[in-house]
Formats: sequence, C-alpha cells, structure tokens
Amino acid sequence: MQQNFAAATFFAQIREAPFGGSLTQSQVDGINALLDEWSSLGDGDNNKLAYELATSFHETAQTMQPIYEMGSRAYFNKYDAGTQLGKALGNTQPGDGYLFRGRGLVQLTGRTNYARADAELNLGGKLLANPDMALQPPIAAAILIKGSLEGWFTGRKLGNYVTPTAVDFIDARRVINGTDKAGTIALYAKTFQSALQAASA
Repeated sequence: MQQNFAAATFFAQIREAPFGGSLTQSQVDGINALLDEWSSLGDGDNNKLAYELATSFHETAQTMQPIYEMGSRAYFNKYDAGTQLGKALGNTQPGDGYLFRGRGLVQLTGRTNYARADAELNLGGKLLANPDMALQPPIAAAILIKGSLEGWFTGRKLGNYVTPTAVDFIDARRVINGTDKAGTIALYAKTFQSALQAASA
C-alpha cells in the first residue's frame, strides 16, 4: 500500500462494516495478503481494490482466506468431461470437474482457467499439476487481482466498470460471474471503499 496508508484506520473501519464488529487474525492475515499483492500487481486505484476486497469477502464466505468451492464430490460431476458445463470449462479428462473445482479468493474453476492462471503467473505447469496451489494466499490473491484487471474470467475487465473517477460496483460483478449477488457485493465494496478513503486521507 501507499506510504500514507493508515492501516489502523482501515482495519478499525472495516471491523464495523462489513465484518459486523469483530475481525479474527485469520481474516486480518487474508486481507494483508491481498493488500500485499495489490501493491505489486494492482494499478493504484483504491476503487478497484475495494471491489477486489468485496469479491474476496463474498467468495470466501467472509473468511478472507482461500477456500474450496462448497459441495459434495458428486456436486462437481456437472463440470466433468463430456458435460456441457465441462466442455465450456475446458475439462477434458474424467474427474476434471472435481480436480479443477473452484478454489481461492475468486473460485477459479475449470482446466482452461487453471491453465491460463498458470501461464499468466509463470508457474511453469505447477498449478495444473497441483491445483491446490490456488489455495496459497499469495497465488490466490494474484489470480483474483490479475484475473479481474485483465479479464481472465468472463472477458470483462474491472476497469470497464471501475476507475478512479467513475464507479459501477453493480455491473462490476460481470467481471467475475454475471450478475450473481451483484447488489450485495456492491454494498460490501462501498464499505471497503469508505475505509480505504479514510485510511488514505
């Protein structure tokens, strides 16, 4: 973060909203991992950072730690090779639906998306060979940040909706997952935006 970023102010404000009055050390650690990666991979726009934080808050069930997509093993059969969803995700081998299930801060899903993340992060095939690497906080944060800024997930970039001077937190959800929970996540983003503004004043 920038040198004049007042971390204590930021954490005090988000503790109240959206975290409802308390923050665990694990949540703080997860937020710091995201802030650290933003410092090197982000574009300096705190409005975009607010949306990244809101996305992580939503996609990780408020833990701010990389997680697996929820569901039984059978649930992921709908993503397997040979299914319509599986084909769309580039899943080509039996078991790919489960192997390349959602992980991380943004629920990276499907062989094609793992392959892109592997290439973009210069991981040399390691992520494809071991998809659980997407659960490592620095890698999970990098996937969220670069993926959102560069349009990996849906072809839409965060900068299409959020800039330093114009903010559309509702349609920004299209960068990740259509309009699913767009209004809810927009409200989270506004609370993070307010805290970032206070901490950067």
